[in-house]
Amino acid sequence: MSDTPSTMMDLGTEAPDFKLFDTVNNQLVSLDDFNNAKGLLVVFMCNHCPFVQHILDEFVIAARDLQQKGIGVVAISSNDVENYPADSPVKMASLAREKQFSFPYLYDGTQEVAKAYKAACTPDFFLFNENDKLVYRGQFDDSRPGNDKPVTGNDIREAADLLFDEEVKEDQKPSVGCNIKWKKGNAPEYFDG
Repeated sequence: MSDTPSTMMDLGTEAPDFKLFDTVNNQLVSLDDFNNAKGLLVVFMCNHCPFVQHILDEFVIAARDLQQKGIGVVAISSNDVENYPADSPVKMASLAREKQFSFPYLYDGTQEVAKAYKAACTPDFFLFNENDKLVYRGQFDDSRPGNDKPVTGNDIREAADLLFDEEVKEDQKPSVGCNIKWKKGNAPEYFDG
């Protein structure tokens, strides 16, 4: 288990486009599908990461809460499935069904979407406002495996509430998790692992 922090993309950055297949229903999902949403939360995650597993149940609840407020939610896995078969699209779909994801779980096989978002770890959260501008990037909350802090999703929930106040909180903590498992020779320059 490595402790890799978020790259903390610049606030105000426009949401990079994506067009990826949902592993559950094989439907193509793109950024444009969220044009009518009041915001969009993009999370890079995977099946096998203990940091993701630690927050997953609460994240599923938080995602439903955000969706009820009109905020779109999408999860993306970009891991190298050849070396990490637990993160394969078939197993992603299985996890999504088991945990009853209310959001699409997309597979980024080329890893280009992860690079566009400068995603570094799992989980890595990016919240965009209704104009597709980045207003939050960082952690779900202060809880980590083994630190005995409760999993609440407070940081994401607070950031989502601020979407409606049009106020951006500058003091944001990076997420920490396992590094994205880059394919051999495909690691981006911002990755120092």
